[in-house]
Amino acid sequence: MDILAEVLDRVRLGGTLLFHFELGHPWRLTLPQRPYALFHYLSRGTATLALDQGREFRMTAGDFVVISRGEPHEFYSDRRTKPFSVQDFDRSPAHLGVVHHGGEAEPCSTMICGKFTMARPSRGSVLELLPPVLFLKPAEDSEWLEAILRRMVSEAARDRPGQGVALSRLTEVLFVEVLRSWIKSLAPGEGGWLGAMADPHIGPALQLIHERPDRPWALDDLGQRVGLGRSAFSARFTRLVGQSMYRYLVARRMEEAAFLLESSDDGIARIASRVGYETVAAFSKVFLRHHGQSPGRYRLDCRSSSGRRQVDVLEAAASGGMCDRHGLTDSGNEPIKPFPDRRAAKAH
Repeated sequence: MDILAEVLDRVRLGGTLLFHFELGHPWRLTLPQRPYALFHYLSRGTATLALDQGREFRMTAGDFVVISRGEPHEFYSDRRTKPFSVQDFDRSPAHLGVVHHGGEAEPCSTMICGKFTMARPSRGSVLELLPPVLFLKPAEDSEWLEAILRRMVSEAARDRPGQGVALSRLTEVLFVEVLRSWIKSLAPGEGGWLGAMADPHIGPALQLIHERPDRPWALDDLGQRVGLGRSAFSARFTRLVGQSMYRYLVARRMEEAAFLLESSDDGIARIASRVGYETVAAFSKVFLRHHGQSPGRYRLDCRSSSGRRQVDVLEAAASGGMCDRHGLTDSGNEPIKPFPDRRAAKAH
Protein backbone atom coordinates (compact mmCIF):
# COMPACT_ATOMS: atom_id res chain seq x y z
CA MET A 1 0.00 0.00 0.00
CA ASP A 2 1.17 3.50 -0.87
CA ILE A 3 0.17 5.33 2.32
CA LEU A 4 0.62 8.82 0.90
CA ALA A 5 -1.41 8.01 -2.22
CA GLU A 6 -4.23 6.60 -0.09
CA VAL A 7 -4.29 9.63 2.21
CA LEU A 8 -4.25 12.15 -0.64
CA ASP A 9 -6.98 10.28 -2.49
CA ARG A 10 -9.24 10.20 0.55
CA VAL A 11 -8.90 13.85 1.49
CA ARG A 12 -9.85 14.68 -2.12
CA LEU A 13 -6.96 16.94 -2.88
CA GLY A 14 -7.64 19.63 -5.45
CA GLY A 15 -6.82 23.19 -6.34
CA THR A 16 -6.24 25.45 -9.28
CA LEU A 17 -4.22 28.32 -10.71
CA LEU A 18 -5.37 31.74 -9.50
CA PHE A 19 -3.15 34.42 -11.03
CA HIS A 20 -0.21 34.85 -13.38
CA PHE A 21 1.44 38.18 -12.56
CA GLU A 22 3.91 40.33 -14.48
CA LEU A 23 5.19 42.95 -12.05
CA GLY A 24 7.14 46.10 -12.88
CA HIS A 25 9.13 47.85 -10.15
CA PRO A 26 7.93 49.26 -7.80
CA TRP A 27 5.09 46.95 -6.76
CA ARG A 28 3.46 45.56 -3.62
CA LEU A 29 0.70 42.92 -3.39
CA THR A 30 -1.19 41.98 -0.21
CA LEU A 31 -3.15 38.74 0.16
CA PRO A 32 -5.80 38.23 2.88
CA GLN A 33 -6.41 35.20 5.09
CA ARG A 34 -7.82 32.27 3.13
CA PRO A 35 -9.30 28.93 4.32
CA TYR A 36 -6.90 26.93 2.15
CA ALA A 37 -3.19 26.70 1.32
CA LEU A 38 -1.76 29.11 -1.25
CA PHE A 39 1.30 28.54 -3.42
CA HIS A 40 3.49 31.04 -5.28
CA TYR A 41 6.24 30.43 -7.83
CA LEU A 42 8.61 33.22 -8.79
CA SER A 43 9.67 32.36 -12.32
CA ARG A 44 11.63 35.57 -12.96
CA GLY A 45 13.11 38.46 -10.98
CA THR A 46 13.17 38.97 -7.21
CA ALA A 47 10.63 39.64 -4.47
CA THR A 48 10.27 39.78 -0.70
CA LEU A 49 7.63 37.67 1.03
CA ALA A 50 6.45 39.25 4.30
CA LEU A 51 4.21 37.67 6.95
CA ASP A 52 3.01 38.63 10.42
CA GLN A 53 5.45 39.14 13.30
CA GLY A 54 8.12 40.55 11.02
CA ARG A 55 8.90 37.30 9.19
CA GLU A 56 10.42 37.94 5.77
CA PHE A 57 11.83 35.74 3.02
CA ARG A 58 13.89 37.01 0.12
CA MET A 59 12.87 35.23 -3.09
CA THR A 60 14.79 34.85 -6.34
CA ALA A 61 13.90 33.22 -9.67
CA GLY A 62 12.92 29.57 -9.26
CA ASP A 63 11.78 29.82 -5.63
CA PHE A 64 8.51 28.13 -4.68
CA VAL A 65 6.59 28.80 -1.45
CA VAL A 66 3.47 27.30 0.11
CA ILE A 67 1.50 29.26 2.72
CA SER A 68 0.08 26.13 4.30
CA ARG A 69 -2.47 27.73 6.66
CA GLY A 70 -3.54 30.48 4.25
CA GLU A 71 -2.41 33.23 6.61
CA PRO A 72 -2.25 36.87 5.41
CA HIS A 73 0.95 37.76 3.58
CA GLU A 74 2.36 40.14 1.02
CA PHE A 75 4.96 40.35 -1.73
CA TYR A 76 6.81 43.47 -2.78
CA SER A 77 9.77 44.94 -4.60
CA ASP A 78 9.54 48.14 -2.54
CA ARG A 79 7.67 48.18 0.76
CA ARG A 80 7.16 51.94 0.53
CA THR A 81 4.79 51.38 -2.39
CA LYS A 82 1.05 51.62 -1.76
CA PRO A 83 -0.27 48.08 -1.15
CA PHE A 84 -2.53 46.55 -3.77
CA SER A 85 -4.97 43.97 -2.33
CA VAL A 86 -5.56 40.74 -4.20
CA GLN A 87 -9.16 39.60 -3.74
CA ASP A 88 -11.79 37.39 -5.34
CA PHE A 89 -9.85 34.18 -4.74
CA ASP A 90 -13.04 32.18 -4.33
CA ARG A 91 -14.33 32.74 -7.84
CA SER A 92 -14.42 29.80 -10.20
CA PRO A 93 -11.46 29.20 -12.55
CA ALA A 94 -11.77 30.89 -15.94
CA HIS A 95 -9.53 32.53 -18.54
CA LEU A 96 -6.49 33.57 -16.63
CA GLY A 97 -4.31 35.65 -18.99
CA VAL A 98 -1.46 37.69 -17.52
CA VAL A 99 -2.17 40.29 -14.84
CA HIS A 100 0.13 43.32 -15.23
CA HIS A 101 0.79 45.43 -12.15
CA GLY A 102 3.31 47.93 -10.80
CA GLY A 103 5.51 50.58 -12.35
CA GLU A 104 7.51 50.77 -15.55
CA ALA A 105 10.97 50.33 -14.06
CA GLU A 106 13.16 47.26 -14.02
CA PRO A 107 13.52 44.70 -12.62
CA CYS A 108 10.42 42.93 -13.89
CA SER A 109 9.23 39.93 -11.92
CA THR A 110 6.88 37.14 -12.96
CA MET A 111 4.92 35.15 -10.39
CA ILE A 112 2.38 32.33 -10.61
CA CYS A 113 -0.12 31.90 -7.76
CA GLY A 114 -2.58 29.13 -6.97
CA LYS A 115 -4.26 27.18 -4.20
CA PHE A 116 -4.35 23.67 -2.73
CA THR A 117 -7.64 22.47 -1.25
CA MET A 118 -8.87 19.38 0.60
CA ALA A 119 -12.55 18.48 0.50
CA ARG A 120 -12.15 16.06 3.44
CA PRO A 121 -9.50 17.58 5.75
CA SER A 122 -8.79 15.40 8.76
CA ARG A 123 -6.99 15.71 12.05
CA GLY A 124 -3.27 15.28 11.41
CA SER A 125 -3.84 15.76 7.68
CA VAL A 126 -1.02 16.38 5.25
CA LEU A 127 -1.48 20.15 5.28
CA GLU A 128 -1.38 20.22 9.09
CA LEU A 129 1.97 18.42 9.04
CA LEU A 130 3.53 20.99 6.70
CA PRO A 131 5.26 24.00 8.24
CA PRO A 132 3.23 27.26 8.06
CA VAL A 133 5.62 28.43 5.33
CA LEU A 134 7.14 25.74 3.12
CA PHE A 135 9.99 27.26 1.12
CA LEU A 136 11.64 25.33 -1.71
CA LYS A 137 14.76 26.58 -3.47
CA PRO A 138 15.64 25.39 -7.00
CA ALA A 139 17.33 21.96 -7.04
CA GLU A 140 19.10 19.92 -9.70
CA ASP A 141 15.98 17.83 -10.29
CA SER A 142 13.48 20.71 -10.12
CA GLU A 143 12.69 20.83 -13.84
CA TRP A 144 9.38 19.14 -12.98
CA LEU A 145 8.22 22.24 -11.10
CA GLU A 146 8.48 24.64 -14.01
CA ALA A 147 7.14 22.03 -16.43
CA ILE A 148 3.96 21.49 -14.40
CA LEU A 149 3.41 25.19 -13.86
CA ARG A 150 3.95 25.99 -17.53
CA ARG A 151 1.34 23.37 -18.39
CA MET A 152 -1.06 24.91 -15.86
CA VAL A 153 -0.55 28.39 -17.31
CA SER A 154 -1.14 27.04 -20.82
CA GLU A 155 -4.28 25.20 -19.72
CA ALA A 156 -5.69 28.26 -17.96
CA ALA A 157 -5.02 30.63 -20.84
CA ARG A 158 -7.75 29.21 -23.08
CA ASP A 159 -11.36 28.30 -22.38
CA ARG A 160 -11.67 24.62 -23.25
CA PRO A 161 -13.96 21.79 -22.11
CA GLY A 162 -12.75 20.12 -18.92
CA GLN A 163 -10.49 23.03 -17.97
CA GLY A 164 -11.41 22.95 -14.28
CA VAL A 165 -10.76 19.21 -14.00
CA ALA A 166 -7.45 19.48 -15.88
CA LEU A 167 -6.21 22.27 -13.60
CA SER A 168 -7.28 20.35 -10.50
CA ARG A 169 -5.39 17.23 -11.63
CA LEU A 170 -2.29 19.22 -12.49
CA THR A 171 -2.47 20.82 -9.05
CA GLU A 172 -2.58 17.35 -7.48
CA VAL A 173 0.59 16.38 -9.35
CA LEU A 174 2.23 19.64 -8.28
CA PHE A 175 1.33 19.02 -4.62
CA VAL A 176 2.70 15.47 -4.67
CA GLU A 177 6.00 16.67 -6.16
CA VAL A 178 6.23 19.47 -3.59
CA LEU A 179 5.65 16.92 -0.82
CA ARG A 180 8.33 14.62 -2.19
CA SER A 181 10.86 17.45 -2.28
CA TRP A 182 9.97 18.52 1.25
CA ILE A 183 10.10 14.97 2.65
CA LYS A 184 13.58 14.50 1.17
CA SER A 185 14.76 17.56 3.12
CA LEU A 186 13.48 16.36 6.50
CA ALA A 187 15.76 15.34 9.35
CA PRO A 188 14.79 12.37 11.58
CA GLY A 189 11.89 13.31 13.84
CA GLU A 190 10.56 16.01 11.50
CA GLY A 191 7.34 15.89 9.49
CA GLY A 192 5.32 13.48 11.66
CA TRP A 193 4.24 10.30 9.89
CA LEU A 194 5.24 11.78 6.52
CA GLY A 195 8.88 11.88 7.58
CA ALA A 196 8.65 8.58 9.45
CA MET A 197 7.63 6.69 6.30
CA ALA A 198 11.28 6.66 5.20
CA ASP A 199 12.50 5.02 8.42
CA PRO A 200 13.46 1.33 7.88
CA HIS A 201 11.57 0.25 11.01
CA ILE A 202 8.74 2.74 11.52
CA GLY A 203 7.87 2.95 7.81
CA PRO A 204 6.91 -0.75 7.63
CA ALA A 205 5.01 -0.43 10.93
CA LEU A 206 2.93 2.44 9.51
CA GLN A 207 2.31 0.30 6.44
CA LEU A 208 0.94 -2.53 8.59
CA ILE A 209 -1.32 -0.21 10.58
CA HIS A 210 -2.75 1.34 7.43
CA GLU A 211 -3.28 -2.02 5.73
CA ARG A 212 -4.98 -3.64 8.74
CA PRO A 213 -6.41 -1.05 11.15
CA ASP A 214 -8.81 -3.74 12.42
CA ARG A 215 -6.05 -5.82 13.97
CA PRO A 216 -5.44 -5.54 17.73
CA TRP A 217 -1.89 -4.30 17.23
CA ALA A 218 0.37 -4.34 20.28
CA LEU A 219 3.87 -2.93 20.73
CA ASP A 220 5.38 -6.42 21.08
CA ASP A 221 3.73 -7.65 17.90
CA LEU A 222 4.55 -4.65 15.70
CA GLY A 223 8.05 -4.31 17.09
CA GLN A 224 8.82 -7.95 16.37
CA ARG A 225 7.53 -7.62 12.81
CA VAL A 226 9.85 -4.69 12.06
CA GLY A 227 12.89 -6.02 13.91
CA LEU A 228 12.80 -4.05 17.17
CA GLY A 229 12.15 -4.88 20.81
CA ARG A 230 9.06 -3.49 22.53
CA SER A 231 10.73 -0.57 24.31
CA ALA A 232 12.98 0.42 21.42
CA PHE A 233 10.07 0.30 19.00
CA SER A 234 7.79 2.35 21.27
CA ALA A 235 10.41 5.06 21.81
CA ARG A 236 11.38 5.21 18.13
CA PHE A 237 7.76 5.38 16.95
CA THR A 238 6.89 8.22 19.33
CA ARG A 239 10.05 10.16 18.49
CA LEU A 240 9.62 9.95 14.72
CA VAL A 241 5.83 10.12 14.36
CA GLY A 242 5.22 12.59 17.18
CA GLN A 243 2.70 10.43 19.05
CA SER A 244 2.53 6.97 20.55
CA MET A 245 1.72 3.93 18.45
CA TYR A 246 -1.60 3.48 20.24
CA ARG A 247 -2.69 7.07 19.63
CA TYR A 248 -1.74 6.78 15.98
CA LEU A 249 -3.64 3.49 15.67
CA VAL A 250 -6.81 5.02 17.15
CA ALA A 251 -6.53 8.05 14.84
CA ARG A 252 -6.04 5.74 11.84
CA ARG A 253 -9.09 3.69 12.84
CA MET A 254 -11.24 6.78 13.29
CA GLU A 255 -10.25 8.21 9.91
CA GLU A 256 -11.01 4.88 8.26
CA ALA A 257 -14.37 4.77 10.04
CA ALA A 258 -15.20 8.33 8.93
CA PHE A 259 -14.34 7.43 5.34
CA LEU A 260 -16.55 4.32 5.44
CA LEU A 261 -19.46 6.21 6.99
CA GLU A 262 -19.27 8.76 4.19
CA SER A 263 -18.55 6.48 1.24
CA SER A 264 -20.30 3.18 1.98
CA ASP A 265 -23.74 1.91 2.99
CA ASP A 266 -22.35 -0.50 5.60
CA GLY A 267 -24.17 -0.50 8.91
CA ILE A 268 -22.46 1.00 11.93
CA ALA A 269 -21.92 -2.43 13.49
CA ARG A 270 -20.14 -3.59 10.32
CA ILE A 271 -17.96 -0.48 10.23
CA ALA A 272 -17.10 -0.91 13.91
CA SER A 273 -15.88 -4.43 13.16
CA ARG A 274 -13.90 -3.29 10.11
CA VAL A 275 -11.88 -0.86 12.26
CA GLY A 276 -11.22 -3.24 15.16
CA TYR A 277 -14.09 -2.80 17.63
CA GLU A 278 -16.17 -5.72 18.90
CA THR A 279 -19.17 -3.63 19.98
CA VAL A 280 -20.98 -0.60 18.57
CA ALA A 281 -20.95 0.99 22.02
CA ALA A 282 -17.16 0.89 22.32
CA PHE A 283 -16.73 2.14 18.76
CA SER A 284 -19.26 4.96 19.15
CA LYS A 285 -17.61 6.19 22.37
CA VAL A 286 -14.19 6.51 20.71
CA PHE A 287 -15.66 8.00 17.51
CA LEU A 288 -17.54 10.66 19.50
CA ARG A 289 -14.38 11.59 21.39
CA HIS A 290 -12.34 11.83 18.18
CA HIS A 291 -14.81 13.52 15.80
CA GLY A 292 -17.15 15.29 18.22
CA GLN A 293 -20.20 13.50 16.75
CA SER A 294 -21.81 10.10 16.97
CA PRO A 295 -21.26 7.84 13.92
CA GLY A 296 -24.91 8.19 12.89
CA ARG A 297 -24.88 11.98 13.12
CA TYR A 298 -21.58 12.14 11.24
CA ARG A 299 -23.00 10.07 8.36
CA LEU A 300 -26.17 12.18 8.24
CA ASP A 301 -24.23 15.46 8.18
CA CYS A 302 -21.85 14.22 5.48
CA ARG A 303 -24.69 13.19 3.19
CA SER A 304 -26.59 16.39 3.83
CA SER A 305 -23.46 18.43 3.07
CA SER A 306 -22.85 16.44 -0.12
CA GLY A 307 -26.38 17.18 -1.29
CA ARG A 308 -25.94 20.90 -0.64
CA ARG A 309 -22.69 20.96 -2.63
CA GLN A 310 -24.39 19.38 -5.65
CA VAL A 311 -27.21 21.96 -5.50
CA ASP A 312 -24.67 24.80 -5.24
CA VAL A 313 -22.83 23.58 -8.33
CA LEU A 314 -26.06 23.31 -10.34
CA GLU A 315 -27.21 26.76 -9.25
CA ALA A 316 -23.82 28.29 -10.09
CA ALA A 317 -23.86 26.72 -13.53
CA ALA A 318 -27.43 27.89 -14.18
CA SER A 319 -26.65 31.46 -13.15
CA GLY A 320 -23.45 31.64 -15.18
CA GLY A 321 -21.35 31.85 -12.02
CA MET A 322 -19.00 29.20 -13.34
CA CYS A 323 -17.81 31.70 -15.96
CA ASP A 324 -16.72 34.43 -13.53
CA ARG A 325 -13.22 35.79 -14.06
CA HIS A 326 -10.67 36.26 -11.34
CA GLY A 327 -9.94 39.85 -10.43
CA LEU A 328 -8.02 42.20 -8.22
CA THR A 329 -9.54 44.85 -6.02
CA ASP A 330 -7.84 47.88 -4.63
CA SER A 331 -9.51 49.53 -1.61
CA GLY A 332 -13.03 48.59 -2.68
CA ASN A 333 -12.72 49.55 -6.36
CA GLU A 334 -14.13 47.36 -9.12
CA PRO A 335 -12.16 44.16 -9.78
CA ILE A 336 -9.41 44.56 -12.35
CA LYS A 337 -9.59 41.67 -14.80
CA PRO A 338 -6.64 39.64 -16.06
CA PHE A 339 -5.43 40.78 -19.47
CA PRO A 340 -4.97 38.41 -22.39
CA ASP A 341 -1.44 39.38 -23.40
CA ARG A 342 1.65 41.38 -22.49
CA ARG A 343 0.56 44.42 -24.48
CA ALA A 344 -2.57 44.97 -22.38
CA ALA A 345 -2.90 47.97 -20.05
CA LYS A 346 -1.38 47.70 -16.59
CA ALA A 347 -3.22 47.56 -13.25
CA HIS A 348 -2.16 50.39 -10.94
